[in-house]
Amino acid sequence: MIRKIILRALVVLAILVAGVLILASMRPDTFRVARSTSIAAPPEKIFAILNDFRTAPSWSPYETRDPAMKRSYSGPESGLGAVYEFEGNRAVGAGRLEITQSTPNEKVTMTLDMVKPFDAHNLVEYTLEPQGDSTTVTWAMSGRSPFLAKVVSLFIDCDEMVGKDFEAGLANLKALAEK
Repeated sequence: MIRKIILRALVVLAILVAGVLILASMRPDTFRVARSTSIAAPPEKIFAILNDFRTAPSWSPYETRDPAMKRSYSGPESGLGAVYEFEGNRAVGAGRLEITQSTPNEKVTMTLDMVKPFDAHNLVEYTLEPQGDSTTVTWAMSGRSPFLAKVVSLFIDCDEMVGKDFEAGLANLKALAEK
């Protein structure tokens, strides 16, 4: 009797695991998270902030998660080739950002190579669109979704989780640029 119960439980567990793996395999191979806001400031003012990693502590939501975070900068002070490396607590992780495209007053593109808490290689883009007396700023991140990330995405809404950070960062950027 106990053997039958255990056997049935194992069969049910195997079916659940197989179902999760099948669902995960059907998820997209890439992801994109994006949020936008309108800022009452000209594109050139916002671009100057986004194009210089040294301004990040004044607006990025990731900068406040570890006051003891180690930061280093290399390459040019801003623009194409500027590099920002960071190492922080579990909430921040460790990684490297490099500006790979810098189109004045329009767009800043970066590669984000995370080392901790997990290995990831993503593209980060900030686009600026003038709208009369304001500028629409879009913060987007895209990249590959390895199989483990697909499994996790069945249980955690990564767009919502990362999107909240982007929304907070854009609100901070708005406050800074509108001063």
